[in-house]
Amino acid sequence: MATYGEHPLLEAAREFAATVLRPRAGQFDAEAGVPRDVLAAMADKGFLGSILPQEYGGAGLDALSYGHLTNAIGKGCCSARALLTVHTSLVGETLARLASSEQKRTWLPQLASGSTLACFALTEPEVGSDASACKTSYSRVDGGFVLNGHKKWITYGAIADLFLVFANCDGVGSAFLVERGAKGLSTHPMSGLLASRGAYLAEIELQNVFVPDANLLGRLGAGFTFVANTALFFGRYSIAWAGVSIAEAALEEMVTYARTREQAGKKLRQHQLIQALIADAVSGVHVGRAICEKVGRMRNENDDEAVTEANIAKYITSKVAMEVALHAVQLFGGNGISDTYPVERLFREAKVLEIIEGSSQIQQMMISDYAVRRYRLRSNTLRAASSAPRR
Repeated sequence: MATYGEHPLLEAAREFAATVLRPRAGQFDAEAGVPRDVLAAMADKGFLGSILPQEYGGAGLDALSYGHLTNAIGKGCCSARALLTVHTSLVGETLARLASSEQKRTWLPQLASGSTLACFALTEPEVGSDASACKTSYSRVDGGFVLNGHKKWITYGAIADLFLVFANCDGVGSAFLVERGAKGLSTHPMSGLLASRGAYLAEIELQNVFVPDANLLGRLGAGFTFVANTALFFGRYSIAWAGVSIAEAALEEMVTYARTREQAGKKLRQHQLIQALIADAVSGVHVGRAICEKVGRMRNENDDEAVTEANIAKYITSKVAMEVALHAVQLFGGNGISDTYPVERLFREAKVLEIIEGSSQIQQMMISDYAVRRYRLRSNTLRAASSAPRR
């Protein structure tokens, strides 16, 4: 397992983001898709298999290094980074952790090479954070299962070859690997979106789709409590780094603009209130990066608390991204609301992070539950405090 700072993929990702992704990110947004040749280049350079095991064709990056790679790609283009989140984290890492030996041999080399693109199909038109309310159904038949249902907001669903689909049967949730060629499966690209315009969001229809026994992921009934929760942990770690990416990109745009733009005979950077905006943005970026690095180290050490810390990191960095992007738009003034400048797009992308992979409100509930368990004073502490002499 490589250690952060040693693997050549990190420098390759930074260079690719700076020379290929960032100059064209606005174009990808306007044209509603990262071109297939760019996605193929990401695969060829090893980014899609970066954290997947070496025995299956991946690079075997450790979690901290993978976080920095995700950050680099995200600074270049949010929609390109979204492929890492769904393909590599939500699906690839989940298969590496939970799939059978045969499933790993079948799918992980394809995911690592990018010859198969994967997506995560949990959300539905009327079901978001409450995964257990999933209305997509499955039923047992000879040799496998039949799935019926409707998924929505599926990132890269319009072009994916493999779908990790969650379905319900009388309250028993299970997870299935569904191939694009399956009879009865259809995808419908979504348009008119605030953000994620280049990430091939789609609705998915499943009409009597047969899935063989071999494509059940994990045991029957473990879809929500085990498979989905495992996947969402990996996804939230990726999204936490996405918040750092957007905030850092917005900060760079702010500083560059403030160094060149003049108002009232001075550079913007010389105005005290502009300096306050920049100072807040710098502080937010540093805080966000620090907590993501903490989670990465915890993951590398197999610390059980990494799941909770990933929730906290996702909550914090989505707020940081939104605040920094908002400051960037403010600093740019009228230019900040024009798509001639990247900050308009970064502002839209930042908002999405407060919704996906568990909304900020869901994160607050989970973090609050953790606090109630973790930070209460113990009874012996209370007794000692009450019996202490008063002065």
